[in-house]
Amino acid sequence: MHMNVHRDFDSLNTIKNPVVTTGTFDGVHIGHKVIINRLNTLAKSIHGESVLITFHPHPRRVLYPDTAGKNLQLINSQKEKIQLLRKTGLDHLVIINFTKEFAETTSQEFVEDILLEKLRAKMIIVGFNHYFGHNREGDFSYLHELAKNRDFQVEEIPEQDLENETVSSTIIRKSLLEGRIQRANAYLDHFFIITGNLTIGDPKCMEIGFPTLGLKVEEDVKLIPPDGVYAVNVNCENNRYRGMLNIKHAAEENNPSIQVHLFEYDSNFNLTAKEATVTFHKRMRNELRLEDSDRLKLQLVKDKAEIEELIY
Repeated sequence: MHMNVHRDFDSLNTIKNPVVTTGTFDGVHIGHKVIINRLNTLAKSIHGESVLITFHPHPRRVLYPDTAGKNLQLINSQKEKIQLLRKTGLDHLVIINFTKEFAETTSQEFVEDILLEKLRAKMIIVGFNHYFGHNREGDFSYLHELAKNRDFQVEEIPEQDLENETVSSTIIRKSLLEGRIQRANAYLDHFFIITGNLTIGDPKCMEIGFPTLGLKVEEDVKLIPPDGVYAVNVNCENNRYRGMLNIKHAAEENNPSIQVHLFEYDSNFNLTAKEATVTFHKRMRNELRLEDSDRLKLQLVKDKAEIEELIY
């Protein structure tokens, strides 16, 4: 089933018997999948369709641009999140444009005007301890009271089913920022990805026989792992290439240099300006400041050999 993406409320009244939940779902990790699987199962049981409502930009960026939102780093850009959610069997994704005005919406207005009036939700699923709406005043007990007099049901996902939810996005972000890619991948239940456009590579790498392509990240909130060399796959235009990727943060800039060398790349394919998704498998080493091109080449030959030994 194809997942429909809605960016406004106009077409929501065509959804059949909606079963809905709301949340950020950054990372689309193992705990999120527990919720989405439950959503899909309940939707099937009432011959309905599953709906996830999320917000963009991230509420913290809008509400606290100078404090909590300032250095916010997200596991996924919006494009990546859509890509990952498509694989979960979800029927509908609604992306609400989060503004300061929208932030004033009370939970009662959100439930009454959006979930019940516009969406006509049949079931609302709430994660354990999940609050929503202005000042987080909406919760399960409020919905439970409302459901007594209205034509919808509400279900709270019990805490033990969300043990995985303590695999919070925060823990995954911390693992990624420490360069612990394999640990983050286990929590995510898929490989950490960066999606972006490929650009012309660094001429210095070309000179020493390791031609690269640059990777341009599209959103500045996207979390980039620390400097170093990584074992990766690059998926572009239905082809998959194994390779090694180098990340280097410049001291004064926000956007780091990301260069990737593909092992089986035929230079006849021109991938520049194409969109690619890079999957991360392992961090091989820290960034080495090797100014001498011969030493750098020796190190890259060694890196390549080590990565080629890996099974991934």
